[in-house]
Amino acid sequence: MNPFLRIAVLSISLLVALAGGYHLRAQGTAGSDARLETRTIIDVPTAGMLRNGAFGLGMEFFQNGGMTLSTSVGIYDRFMFGISYGGTGLIGDEHPTWNPAPGVLVKVRILDETFALPALALGFDSQGKEPYLDDPGRYTIKSTGFFFVASKNYEAYGTLSFHGGVNYSLERADGDTDPNLFAGFEKSVGSFLSLLGEYNLGWNDSNHDARGKGRGYLNIAVAVSAGNGLTLRFSFKDLLHNQSEITMGNRVFSVDFVNPI
Repeated sequence: MNPFLRIAVLSISLLVALAGGYHLRAQGTAGSDARLETRTIIDVPTAGMLRNGAFGLGMEFFQNGGMTLSTSVGIYDRFMFGISYGGTGLIGDEHPTWNPAPGVLVKVRILDETFALPALALGFDSQGKEPYLDDPGRYTIKSTGFFFVASKNYEAYGTLSFHGGVNYSLERADGDTDPNLFAGFEKSVGSFLSLLGEYNLGWNDSNHDARGKGRGYLNIAVAVSAGNGLTLRFSFKDLLHNQSEITMGNRVFSVDFVNPI
């Protein structure tokens, strides 16, 4: 077995073991029994946070043998910080190609959700999605950059959540410097499974030198709470074929673990 694949398998096994060691009240982020807030839908952020003292570990596996590892911590209930790093060719027989720099995440919740009002958060995330492209010097899916997002939850045959926001990415080497809008939802299906969907308008990836065709990015996913604090997610991305290289939904597998506190 390839050594990087071995590391990935061992890491997932360790997360499963850690999750199994906690009390059953601490579920993952999927399903009606979820006890943890989602911090992203698929690629775009939500107003969800890590609680004070909680830490998160994440792995995302994508095309070209790519993988991104991330860790984050709740400094206060309203403030969290994270770093991430990855590359391509980590799984398979290719020579690994690392991202040019680690990603940095900072998020602050400025308003908690009430009966009438959504939760509001703002932050910055420099970690793009999928492979980094030396030409023109950006990720396949641009990093969120600066963002402002609102999230609202409802009881509707389980749980139903809506999210929406605006962002401004600092990945502008392709000449597209527009701000961007995004929106998405989460719907529980039973106690441990959720369906996710998001639409990134891609206004910052639509000029003649960019990779997008102006259709935006439509992504869907299935998320499963696989243990206490552990969530697995399988995503189908760019269903509108916004990028010319995409002929069908790009498949991405993600693992997220949060220590219950």
